[in-house]
Amino acid sequence: MKSLGIDIGSSSVKVSLLEIETGECVASATNPAQEMPIEASRGGWAEQDPEMWWRYVCDGIRQIGAMHPMHDVVSIGITYQMHGLVCLDRKGRPLRKSIIWCDSRAVKIGAEAFEGIGRDYCLNHVLNSPGNFTASKLAWVKRHEPQLFAQIDKFLLPGDYIAYRLSGHCSTSISGLSEQILWDFARECRADFVADWYGIPHGLIPEAGVSLGVQTETDAGTERLLGIPAGTPISYRAGDQPNNAFSLNVLEAGEIAATGGTSGVVYGVTDTPKADPQSRVNTFVHVNHSAAKPRYGILLCINGTGIMNSWLRRHVVQQTLGYEDMNRLAATAPAGSDGVVVLPFGNGAERVLGNRTTGSAILNLDLNRHTTAHVLRAAQEGIACSFRYGIDIMRTLGLVPDVIRAGAANLFLSPLFRQTLATLTGARIELFNTDGALGAARGAALGAGYYRSREEAFASLRRVETVEPAAADREVLEAAYRTWKAAVEKRLNE
Repeated sequence: MKSLGIDIGSSSVKVSLLEIETGECVASATNPAQEMPIEASRGGWAEQDPEMWWRYVCDGIRQIGAMHPMHDVVSIGITYQMHGLVCLDRKGRPLRKSIIWCDSRAVKIGAEAFEGIGRDYCLNHVLNSPGNFTASKLAWVKRHEPQLFAQIDKFLLPGDYIAYRLSGHCSTSISGLSEQILWDFARECRADFVADWYGIPHGLIPEAGVSLGVQTETDAGTERLLGIPAGTPISYRAGDQPNNAFSLNVLEAGEIAATGGTSGVVYGVTDTPKADPQSRVNTFVHVNHSAAKPRYGILLCINGTGIMNSWLRRHVVQQTLGYEDMNRLAATAPAGSDGVVVLPFGNGAERVLGNRTTGSAILNLDLNRHTTAHVLRAAQEGIACSFRYGIDIMRTLGLVPDVIRAGAANLFLSPLFRQTLATLTGARIELFNTDGALGAARGAALGAGYYRSREEAFASLRRVETVEPAAADREVLEAAYRTWKAAVEKRLNE
């Protein structure tokens, strides 16, 4: 028996096939070969075509299906880039391109709602400002594209859309409602007052179920198209960051996960709903939440992390170096980068900076002394500093990271980055043999009952490396962090 995991990222779509009995990944496919485009027709905008995601899902399933018959698939899990908006008409067709997670156009609308509904009421009930989240994006469509808004039958998150294409059924999860800022934590029900403030008809909101459990089933069209038997349960669905935590077996209060893809995230689990008064870090419903056993995820998101590294590869080293080569070159510069400072915040409004768009910067360059190596190291140190900045905010909510778990992927493949992060935070970094698509496949098998317990589901999860803080670099990196933080605060005060 096999379980299929689908990961809808903003850079690529990955599909993985899990052998349920052994817990091992038997095949995976990532598409496209190059990064998917993000369309930005105006500053601060970011859109992708949902049909592009679906096309790459189909490509990946067919590539795996050429080696492993899809009739062996007994469960499907989906993880996806959070906070995106997909608008469907009555025939289930996307009405426009998806406004994705790093799009900043709805910041002002969310700020207006925060004040209009009431700051205290929002923080007590949805634990966040409506901010730049999905409901605010839909309100932007209502305000600026009223004719299109009038045609909307349902609005979905990116993962909900893929589930719809597989099943023909529109649905979401309670965790999904929380990431849209449509979940009332105080009353354990949908936050219709947010929809009412924005003038969003309740009928546009799909029904919501659990993240971990059978949500819907594949239809006959999927069987004809992809060979997956009709009636196969879609039994796990989660945004990429709750899913990253799940993939790393981070399910209980006090456990912390991190990831460093296009964006960087630290995600800590708590059993008490908590809100940052400034909404710089955000609280959502975790995948294993229930009213009897509440579990919430406090999420720190930094938009400009891996994308900073990829920008340097495209425009500074002109793609003459791969990421491993860049990591080795960066390591030849001294800790602290000889005073060079990189602010990585160049991918839209940053929640951790109060939804401010400050832009990226490379500071303190001495053209007679500094080299490409200094800039590359300063970028990785600057990204690690942004993690430290947000983790300091998370500490005020009671999350104190002694151990941070991460998958051996993306930025965490860089020895320099993970060592710098460990030293700056004082936390041990533990790397595991998993990724988002594999985690979704494991979640689907658990949600469909093919694993009987958490322990059985994660029996094959292996720690592949442990990184301890480096005492020798602590003083110089602390000094570099103070310089970095002062530069950030100067920009915020301008």
